[in-house]
Amino acid sequence: MTNILITGASSGIGAALADAYALPCNRLELFGRDAKRLDATVQRCRARGAAVESACFDITDFGRLIAEVEAADTRAPLDIAILNAGMGGTVPRDQPGQEVTTARDMAGVNFTAPVIAANMLASRMAMRRCGRIVLVGSIAALFPLPMAPTYSGTKAGLMMFADALRPRLRPHGVGVTLVSPGFVDTPMSRGLAEPKPFLIDADRAAAVIAKGIERGARHIVVPWQYAVLSGAAKLIPRSLVNAVLMQLTAAPNRRDCGRSDPGGKVHHIG
Repeated sequence: MTNILITGASSGIGAALADAYALPCNRLELFGRDAKRLDATVQRCRARGAAVESACFDITDFGRLIAEVEAADTRAPLDIAILNAGMGGTVPRDQPGQEVTTARDMAGVNFTAPVIAANMLASRMAMRRCGRIVLVGSIAALFPLPMAPTYSGTKAGLMMFADALRPRLRPHGVGVTLVSPGFVDTPMSRGLAEPKPFLIDADRAAAVIAKGIERGARHIVVPWQYAVLSGAAKLIPRSLVNAVLMQLTAAPNRRDCGRSDPGGKVHHIG
């Protein structure tokens, strides 16, 4: 039986991954912060034959996170840990910076929590000389998004962490996979006012991610079009990329002052 941890399993990619792994040969540990939606995921997975344990809590409660990860790995040593919980959101056009508490929470969910969990599991998996840690970042890590500087910054930090952790764990038989989704049809993306090119549904994205994990991929980009775009962007001068991105978040004129852009909403998944 394969033991799999998925954080952010209440909805979006996390819930879709739970569904994808809900097989009689798998045992799932599902973490989420929305009790009703998490329970719905648990019930679906059990109906499909998977053994399921769950924990409902806010992942920025780092003491609770440490305790729950330790308990999950003690109950049944984890073979795969998918650290997926994420928080997204953009800054209104008439607001220079992210609201402070939002920035704090976003950094905690997107960077601090997965780093804590990954380091805990790295030691445990290394002792067993097996396992795979999957860090779910974002294609936003590759672009300095002026409309979402905190979000893109936290995801860029997670990407660097994955790239640094991978060679450190390789000699211990532990793999590290970074997942970089583009626009996936989830509650997080539905709340964004900006265009969503190459939008893919969560179930299709989960199927691609699961296949990539199975083959031990270092980096999974979904949908595939973003892999092409990210490669092309490396050939374009950063100054030109910045100029294009700045057009998406130009300073408000006098008529705009005092109005908030609907893109300023914050979306916490899992």
